[in-house]
Amino acid sequence: MKNKRMMNMKIGVLTLIFIFLHLTARPVNVSDFGAKPDGSDATYAVRKALVYCKNNKVSKLIFPKGRYDFYPDKAVEKYFFISNNDEGLKRIAFPLFDFTDFEIDGQGSVFIFHGYTCPFIVENSQNIIIKNLSVDYVRTFHSEGKIIAVNDRGFDVIFDEKYPYKIEDGQLHFYDNENNEYPYGNLLEFDAGKKETAFMAKDYWIRNPLNAEQLSDNTVHIQKSGITATVGNIMVFGSAYRLVPGFTLTDSRNLTISGVNIYHCGGMGIIAQRCANISIVDVNVTPSPRTGRVVSITADATHFVNCSGKITLKNCLFENQKDDATNIHGIYAIITKINSPTEVELKYKHEQQTGFKLFKPGQEVELVDAPALVTIATNRVKTVEYLNKEYMLVQFENPIPAEIKVKDAVGSAEEKADVLITGCRIKSNRARGLLIGARGKVVIENNYFHVPGAAVLFEGDASYWFEQSGVKDCTIRNNVFDNCNYGVWGNAVIQVGSGIKKEDRDRSRYNSDIIVENNTFNIFDPRLVNIYSVDNFVFRNNTIEKSNKYPEQNKASDSFVTASCSNVQINGKKQ
Repeated sequence: MKNKRMMNMKIGVLTLIFIFLHLTARPVNVSDFGAKPDGSDATYAVRKALVYCKNNKVSKLIFPKGRYDFYPDKAVEKYFFISNNDEGLKRIAFPLFDFTDFEIDGQGSVFIFHGYTCPFIVENSQNIIIKNLSVDYVRTFHSEGKIIAVNDRGFDVIFDEKYPYKIEDGQLHFYDNENNEYPYGNLLEFDAGKKETAFMAKDYWIRNPLNAEQLSDNTVHIQKSGITATVGNIMVFGSAYRLVPGFTLTDSRNLTISGVNIYHCGGMGIIAQRCANISIVDVNVTPSPRTGRVVSITADATHFVNCSGKITLKNCLFENQKDDATNIHGIYAIITKINSPTEVELKYKHEQQTGFKLFKPGQEVELVDAPALVTIATNRVKTVEYLNKEYMLVQFENPIPAEIKVKDAVGSAEEKADVLITGCRIKSNRARGLLIGARGKVVIENNYFHVPGAAVLFEGDASYWFEQSGVKDCTIRNNVFDNCNYGVWGNAVIQVGSGIKKEDRDRSRYNSDIIVENNTFNIFDPRLVNIYSVDNFVFRNNTIEKSNKYPEQNKASDSFVTASCSNVQINGKKQ
């Protein structure tokens, strides 16, 4: 009898466990927590839903299709250092902190954000999927005005009502309907017909709000001498800050974002730092079709810093953003003091890198001759003490080579991400296409490029951005490069711009093993390749077609410029 009761109790416990696991495995509907697709604030309801899902190990949160609005008032608040964006106290609509095996399915919903609300931050999490949703803002972080007159003193623009502004003390300021200000830091002209940066348009950088005069309803004269612009085009007043990225992924692994439209955000569309294994599939960074805007987001479409494992960008559209389609790199900290044979003081030199947790005990690092970007030695971190957001003390396991000196650089030697970029369309944005600095196997294939600068740029430096790069295995194949370099952000379709001074280039081979094959180049500008400090570069079996889409530029320029390189082959000929 006793054994039977024990058996029944065990069966009962197992049944309860089965029921619990069955219930938690089932998707949770956000509407059960009060979120409604009716324009009301869904922030607190989503906050409650996420807490429930985390505490009960729910695997999936779904949104019945509709429009959901998110305001900052009841959002989770946390201070974040986000690389290549601006640090600050963030109000977060979807705080995915310490989640495991979790999926958010928008089922085609549109998420509309108000004010300075950050949409998604994923931190210390793994096996996360975010899919089937769109991100947009009621008020954009940039502003657009139609140019109706240009003269020696400046230009006149008409602002649509979706870009509220005020002229205060003779200066132009932008606001939203809640009286939040939206500072601007640059001007850039876009072609209204082609919906791309105007031909050879350049950035005008601004330190203070521009002097302005109200001419009539929504028509403003902007005082900016020396500016060139075309009547009928759009002048974009670019956001001064990158405070509100769309998706921030930090210290996490196995992350997928798919079926997502990023119509707008106030920073990068997707920024990942210290993450492993990231898949970006069927993601569209594009202006919202319902608004008529010429700009999508205010910075890079995607950006990856000190990431590892596999990075995949597949079947994506990256267009009309105010910076590059992607940038994949590490970070260099600069030696400010050598305290002992094994200890250095390091500093983050760029303001958008401060607070970044670059090193940890046991990590392999490289010590780099900064002017030439030559790795002198590798070492291993014994201890690291972060003094504040700018400085750290690093103790190494082994002595520092005598060649290493103050102002040289230290970077991680462990993040060697493999990268696949395939089936993507990259066009009509400011600046360049892909900035590639990953040190694993990189494949760029079956993509379409139409960008105003270099389509593929191998960058990195230890003097300005302090971005660690240097590819070791990169194949660029079966792509279409359609009339790139119609702007001022490049000197060739395939370009190296690694910040090495000319006098140091001969002793550096910062990039190596780059193959460019079976691509189609439609060109109005003859400059195809411009590289330096590269070992083993091959350009073969590519189709080059002349175009008249833009006025002919740089007619006398060489198609191939290779300086301070080794083992270069252009169409089967050694250079």
